[in-house]
Amino acid sequence: MIPRVDLALAGFKPRMTAMHGSHGFSLIELMVVVAIAGILAAVALPAYSKYMMESKLKTAQIALLNTASTLRQFAQDKNTYVGGCSVPATATDFQLACTATSVTSYVLQATGNGAMAGFVLTLDQNGNKATPNVPSGWTLNTACWVSDSAGDCTQGQ
Repeated sequence: MIPRVDLALAGFKPRMTAMHGSHGFSLIELMVVVAIAGILAAVALPAYSKYMMESKLKTAQIALLNTASTLRQFAQDKNTYVGGCSVPATATDFQLACTATSVTSYVLQATGNGAMAGFVLTLDQNGNKATPNVPSGWTLNTACWVSDSAGDCTQGQ
């Protein structure tokens, strides 16, 4: 027979478990969780901001392409682009405008406002796309619509 040892006499105290009335988390455990959440937020927030900016650029590009399609249909019916500039006032974060029109040509422009201030995208009757202005921290590329801060072109150009 094995003798029973009283652990309380040996200086051991039973560990509190959920069934024995545990009272929550210690301050250290909470501090570790807050630190981990802070680190995750510091990594995720810039990536999310970049993603949102790139998606807003895509929205402006689609608005320009849709407006160009409407202008081509107008010119096919009327044999002129003059009078065909009925662009929507805004595309969420961009102001759209028909900056030049003639019988044979047009230039559409999307100018960023709010969070997209500093961006200018253009599209002409030949399908030439350009980004003549970008905010600081972005690389200018006048040969295409930029898709990221490095000045890379949007795919399909």
